[in-house]
Amino acid sequence: MKKTVKIFSALLGLLVVAACAGAGGAWYWAKKQPVSMNAERIDYVVPAGSGPRAIARSMQQAGIDIQEDAFVWMARVSGLDTSLQAGAYEAVRGDTPWMVMERMSSGNMLQTRLTIPEGWTYQRIRDTLAANPQVRQTLTEVSDADLLKRLGVDSGHPEGLFYPDTYVFVPGTADIDIMRRGFQAQQELLEQLWADRDPDLPLKTPYEALIMASIVERETGHSQDRTRVAGVFMNRLRVGMPLQTDPTVIYGMGSAYDGRIRKRDLTTDTPWNTYTRNGLPPTPIASPGKASLLATLHPEKHGFYYFVSRGDGTSEFSANLAAHNRAVAKYILKR
Repeated sequence: MKKTVKIFSALLGLLVVAACAGAGGAWYWAKKQPVSMNAERIDYVVPAGSGPRAIARSMQQAGIDIQEDAFVWMARVSGLDTSLQAGAYEAVRGDTPWMVMERMSSGNMLQTRLTIPEGWTYQRIRDTLAANPQVRQTLTEVSDADLLKRLGVDSGHPEGLFYPDTYVFVPGTADIDIMRRGFQAQQELLEQLWADRDPDLPLKTPYEALIMASIVERETGHSQDRTRVAGVFMNRLRVGMPLQTDPTVIYGMGSAYDGRIRKRDLTTDTPWNTYTRNGLPPTPIASPGKASLLATLHPEKHGFYYFVSRGDGTSEFSANLAAHNRAVAKYILKR
């Protein structure tokens, strides 16, 4: 009997030693042993609804040699298995399994950015999103009308409705989500600025302000001229003069525009030709930024009805046609 007790005690001792050794080995693997990787930095995506085992397999497929069973055990024992977040992540050589898992638990995701400059057209925005490998494509076969419906707009034209800005996002974000952010940002800004507009503007709606701001955006290469250019167009609207602005003509030409605008283009009627039609065009011609919206809603008050580029980004302003013709001769015709 005493011999049996001694054998049992010895076995129990061995089990305790083995358990301690196992726990120590697991602790060392989790917190001290760097994960083997086939590159210095590896990006990987955790799909929505993934559990620890599926996450480990996603990492393996990306080139991160994580031990699947050990990763599952670590996640469950630590209690982090229910807090691992879907998204895009980056593993760096030297990361331990614990560091990798903790990053996913805290949602410390990889981020990238996309810049939409002021003055870009809607089509250029869509083309840029479609060409970005970090953006998940969901709009390839979606028409402009269907896109607007997804954004809660029943009808209309998408031009100008998306705010030009730098958008930070997690790789794998859907194109519609970025478009929605741009749409909401433009709507909120327009509503805010419209409420504080000058009281005597010849503009009836926020949408008309958006149209005018898009023209101001495309007409000014010099920021200090914005409010003065806006003032010229307001003066013309008040007296019923055609706006006669080339960027609207170019927009109406569409793909026919080859970098030059000819006399026949100015006389060929389109809904956006402000030489052949009075008033504002039916839609914006680009996405205006905040500065152009502010200039439109708070234009400079003056007596100018004409302006021409000096060739250095600034403009020469004139109060009458005779003075304008002299400015054209000087700066355009070089006479």
